[in-house]
Amino acid sequence: MGSNIAIRRALATDADKVADIFVAARARMTYLPVVHTEAETRAFFRGLQNREEVWVAEVDGRVVGFAGINEDWLDHLYVYPDAQSAGAGSALLAKVKQQRPAGFQFWAFQQNEGARRFYARHGCVEVEWTDGEGNEERTPDVRLEWRP
Repeated sequence: MGSNIAIRRALATDADKVADIFVAARARMTYLPVVHTEAETRAFFRGLQNREEVWVAEVDGRVVGFAGINEDWLDHLYVYPDAQSAGAGSALLAKVKQQRPAGFQFWAFQQNEGARRFYARHGCVEVEWTDGEGNEERTPDVRLEWRP
């Protein structure tokens, strides 16, 4: 899959595809409580481009992942479970680094060990651990940074 990954700016018509990816990826995170209905989640993603710089990863015309950046925060980086470990996440993270060459920060759930290993492989450093009191899921998280 890696050689035919295209990264492009998200279009308004990508909103449902982006929501599909988020819903599918979060369904695998069984340690998270459900805090929004699927309809609420889809409404949120329909407006995402108005709040963030959104990039999508496409493979053979299928949107398989997305990243959302807001100032120096990476707010979202998700890939369909069936497309993980094939380069789309790495390509999206490379785009974020290109767009934020001075660096950026982001949160991950402590229990998301696969994501934490992925980010460590890409030079991101864990800098703060919390009990989750500051996130809506109330689930322990870790703040990471990437600095050039």
